[in-house]
Formats: sequence, C-alpha cells, structure tokens
Amino acid sequence: MLIALAQMNSTLGDFRGNRNKILSFARQAAEQGAELVVFPEHALFGYLPNDLLERRSIVADQIRELRYLETQVPDGISLLVGCVTELTPAELKKNNLEDSLAKKIFRNSAALIRRKKPTRFFHKERLPSYDVFDEARYLVPGELVKGRFKFRSRTGAVNIQVSICEDIWGWGDPTNPMKKLTRDGVDLVINLSASPFTAKKARARLKVIGATARHFRSPVLYVNMVGGQDEILFDGRSVVVDRRGAVVAELPAFIENLTLFDVTKMKVIGAPLAAPRTSAIELLRQALVIGIRDFAFKTGLSRCHFGLSGGIDSAVVACLAVDALGSDAVTAVTLPGPFNESKSRTLAEQLAKKLSIRCLNMDVGGPYQALLASFESGAGAKEFGLVNENLQARIRGVLLMAMANRESSLLISTGNKSEYATGYTTLYGDQCGGLAPLGDLLKREVYALAALYNRESEVIPNEIIERAPSAELRPNQKDQDSLPPYEELDDAVVRIIEQRKPAKTEVEKFVLNASLKSEFKRWQAAPILKVSDHAFGRGRRLPIAHRAKS
Repeated sequence: MLIALAQMNSTLGDFRGNRNKILSFARQAAEQGAELVVFPEHALFGYLPNDLLERRSIVADQIRELRYLETQVPDGISLLVGCVTELTPAELKKNNLEDSLAKKIFRNSAALIRRKKPTRFFHKERLPSYDVFDEARYLVPGELVKGRFKFRSRTGAVNIQVSICEDIWGWGDPTNPMKKLTRDGVDLVINLSASPFTAKKARARLKVIGATARHFRSPVLYVNMVGGQDEILFDGRSVVVDRRGAVVAELPAFIENLTLFDVTKMKVIGAPLAAPRTSAIELLRQALVIGIRDFAFKTGLSRCHFGLSGGIDSAVVACLAVDALGSDAVTAVTLPGPFNESKSRTLAEQLAKKLSIRCLNMDVGGPYQALLASFESGAGAKEFGLVNENLQARIRGVLLMAMANRESSLLISTGNKSEYATGYTTLYGDQCGGLAPLGDLLKREVYALAALYNRESEVIPNEIIERAPSAELRPNQKDQDSLPPYEELDDAVVRIIEQRKPAKTEVEKFVLNASLKSEFKRWQAAPILKVSDHAFGRGRRLPIAHRAKS
C-alpha cells in the first residue's frame, strides 16, 4: 500500500489557497501511484485559529471549501485532511448547544475524502490547554474509539487508527484514551499534527510516536505541519516508525515535502531520504528564517527593515532577513546619536555591503537636541539620566516606524531574550516593530548564530562580534554597566524564565525582580518567534499589576 505524506505549509484563513495546495499535492501523489495522501492537522483551516473559531461565518467558509474539495479529488486516491467541522443539529441538541451564539460547536477533525463517496470524519479527543494551546476553549472533543476504519487498498484491506496531534501525547496520563482502544487488528496508526517547533521538541515527539507504535504493535505514520503562524513555528519533520518505534523515514525540516511510502515493504518510494544531520544551531537558523518569511508573506508584506547599530543582535537579524526575503527586500538603517562611536556606523555599513542590502543613515542628534529643549522648557532641566537615554531610543523608533509607513515595510525588532527578561529595552524605542525574531534567544545563541554565518567566510565583521555590546545612549555606555555578565545572565534566564526555578544566586534574584517589574513592556512588545519551551508571548500569561516577589 502506497501512502503519500504531504508535509504542507497552510495559511490561516486562506481556505481557497489551502484547498488548491491540497489538490496540487493530491494530483502529484496520484500520478506517482499513491492510494492515500495524509495531510497535517488543520491543513485546510490553518493553525492556530484561536478566536477565529468564534465567528461561525469564517468556519462556514472553510466548510464550503471542504465541500468543493470533495468534488475535485482525483479518481483512485483518497485524502485524509485536517479541518474544522461543525456539530450536526442532532449533536447540538444532545450537547445543549442549540443557541446560535454558543461558542463550542466545532471539532478538530480529519476528513477522509474519496471521489463520489461520502466523506468520513474522525475527531480529536484530547484538546490541549497549555502553553500556546487553548483548544478546549473553542472545541468539542471527539472519541478516539470512533477513529478506526478499514482502507481497501490494491493489495488488500488495511485497518487504520486515526489520531490527531495531542491524541498520542498522553502516555504518562492514566486517563489516556489510547489505552482504552482495542489493540488487536490495527495495521497502521496515522497521526495528523500541527506540532510547534522548539529546540527540544523532536526527541519528545519520537518518544510518544514510538510509545504509540509499541502499544499497538503497528507502524505509525506521523504527518506534521510546516511553516510559521504569528509567533508559532512548525518544523515538519514528519516520520514513519516501525512497530518497535524505530524511525524508518523522516522528512526534512522547515520545507514542504511530498514523500511516497510503501507501508507493506516499509520503505520510501523513489530516491531514499537522506538521514537528517542538521546541527541544533542550523535548525534554529532555519526556524527563524521561515518565521520571518511566513510572517511577512502571510501579512501581505514583501519588504523589511531594522536599525543596524554595529552590534551583534542587529547584525544577526540582517543575515536572517536576507535569508528570509532576499537582499533586494531588506533595508538597514543606521541611527547615530550624540554618543555613538563612529566605528558603529562604519561596521554597520560594512555588513550591509557584504549582504548587498540598502543602507540608509538617519541622524538622531538634531531631533534629540530639539526634543530635549522642548521637554526641558516645560518640565525643567535636570542632570543627564534615563530621560535622555530613552529620548534617543524613542527617536530611533519614530524614524523606523516612519520607514514602515512610507514603504509598507515590516519593521523587525532586534532585542534578545536576555534583554527582554530584564526589561533592558525601551518601550516605543528599540521595542518598536512588527516582529521580534531574536526575542526567544539567549545572548549566547545570538553569538552562536553569528559564528554559523561566519563559518565559511567573514559575513559579519569580526569586530562586531568581538566588541562589547552597548546601546550607545550615554558616554562610554556598555550593557554590562546595567546588566550582569551575559554568561551569568543567560543561565539565570534559563532557570528563572524557562524552568521557573526559585531564585538562589544574586543574578537569579536580579532576573526575577527585573522580570516581574517589566512585564508591562513585554505585553506591548512585537510578536516573538517561539523557539524554546517557555517563550515570552501568548504561552506566558503573567499579570502586570501584582505584588508577588518570588
């Protein structure tokens, strides 16, 4: 039996575009002799839909595209497509949801579509409500026990158990619905997923996929979404494992892919897939690149820009932006103020030249003096302090936002996680922007990306990497004047922010106190691409007004 794994990048709400992509994959698979094509969870709707599910008209649009898809499936092939479905009138009545304003009237489903045959639906049972997920808020659970069907292939009948993403993640839970299913007679388990990327996710996925295979004593075919949606990144890396849980085939990370697999012979059809040997830092680069690219594309933007300071963070952002959108679509802006070293602009322009990107210069000194004079004429003059520093940063933000308005360009913020964690950012200044690709990266990870870009040749001038980080908002300023050494700070951010451990060292106490006081800044920050298990953004719901101290 030949099954095609369709690792697909869906655009949330673009039901026609997603439907056309599904049909394109289906036609390719049919031409290659596949009998069944498996798509990711929510392939037709896109993921994460969140409050879009509160608008019945939007879901109705997706259901119309699903009905049209049913009429266009190529002869001789079946599709298993992730989608959203609505409860039937009888189910609404049974669940006391007949009120037209009721929110939870939909399911996360897989549609088995065959030409000129009734479509069958299988529904997700485990609805996650942790981290970035909130499915239980919107959806009605299905029943895994109803997820089994007999597929009549050219070589004989195959008994398939369908599951959707979280359904296979409950092996440590005594209420795991998988354990209630009859184990005998299952020839294949199929899982449709939209499982977000984090640096540690792949190992955890293989663990639950392997546990599923060993439980049913059958192969598991796992198809995952690829692409970016707001802060969330999907890495693909769909897999097939044998009945013992050993990986037989793995699709590449961060690209769409269609691969045919012979379930009977347990082998890939056509050119064998190369074993993935991508380093962790290269996977991180790929994740950030697709995050920038898809954020721009899916919001209708084709250009981006950012402040290029001559420092390490903006240098890495420049490289990522070029990889994502191409050098012709990227603009760097140098923003020298009264306390910038001349070398900062020189290094920034050297990098821009190496990357073949446009580089503009906008001087901050004149506007700073004018605004400072205006402020002091009303509020009175005081000695140089935080007002003076933040005024410069906010002028930079104003100029960068003006570029966004003039050129319909995506402004990229350049701050990293260690800075965000401690509030070492300026609201309406360097926090301005539509996307923050480094906001979930420790400072050491930023340096690791710079080393990756310089692995074969000097892309980022070495002097940028070697010089001490500085916002250059006062004479001879260095980040370490206000922050602990980044080596210690990064470790503390991991323990306090990511692992939620109690603060023990002085640096950890500093991070905890600073993070609690600066939460209001992160509520107003640009979306941060999530690459860790605990990122700033929608998965972290810390209040602003409170008196908690530890």
